[in-house]
This record gives sequence, C-alpha cells and structure tokens, in this order.
Amino acid sequence: MTDLPDKTQEPRLWRNDGWTAQVIKNEDDDGWAVAMTPDGASEPALTGPWTMGRDKKNPKPLDGNAFSTLVKTAREFVRRSEQQLHAALHQSINVAQGSVRVTVCLDITPDDDNPSALLSARDEGDEVLAQMRVPPNFQLNRATALKWVEGGFGRPVG
Repeated sequence: MTDLPDKTQEPRLWRNDGWTAQVIKNEDDDGWAVAMTPDGASEPALTGPWTMGRDKKNPKPLDGNAFSTLVKTAREFVRRSEQQLHAALHQSINVAQGSVRVTVCLDITPDDDNPSALLSARDEGDEVLAQMRVPPNFQLNRATALKWVEGGFGRPVG
C-alpha cells in the first residue's frame, strides 16, 4: 500500500490529487505566481502568474475551483511536453523508392554521457530494409531520407 500525501488546503498551499499548488512571490515583479508540482517531483512542472488579492498587496487565496483548474492545466502541459519530446526523439518520413514507399525512422536515445540514434528504413509491409547507428544530432528530413534510400542505404550524409 502506498502512502498518499496529506490533503492540504491553505490560502497559499493546496495539496491533493497528486499535485501541489504553491503561491509564491514572483521574482520578476511585485506580483505573485503559482507553482504546480506533481507529487514526487523536485521541481514544478508549471509556474504561472497568480492573481492579486483585493488589497493589491497579497495574493488571492487558493480555492477548490482554482486548484482544479490549475491541476487540469498542469496535467495538459505535462502531456503536451511529453508528446513534443516523443516527437523529437522518434521521427519518421515516407519517401518513394521506385514504386515502393519506404518509411525512414530516426530513433534517438538521450543520455547525458552517451546519447545515440538509430536510423532505419522499412517497406510498406513493415519489413526492415536497413538500419544503422548515426550521431544523435543527425538531421532527418525529406532530402536526407531520400538520399539515404536512393544511395542504397550507405552511410547517410546529414
């Protein structure tokens, strides 16, 4: 059984539903910001502006509706960030080789010490035609994919 974090509902700190919302002083100006941090994370996933209270000095207190909206926004932001990362690490382009359509894929494995990438080509039946390691900064585009396919899958230039 996993211990769930306590539910907290304070004017500047809410914790529930796997997220913590904390109202903080905005370092860039006289205003306030809210940081949304998923449980277990050391850094916020999203930080955004927060509304001033009626006294124009202190922040508006968090409430249930605001917290729900913040959680929804933060989850969507994380989801989109994950999709963008996946798209950057797994690219594919379709090119024609004669009458056959070939899908050229670049799959990057990020690593602080030893990043790598695999370039592969598959036919319409998803059979692997060729694959080879390339530098992780290899630029896959229509021109480089076509050159590689038309060159018989030799060492790509890109």
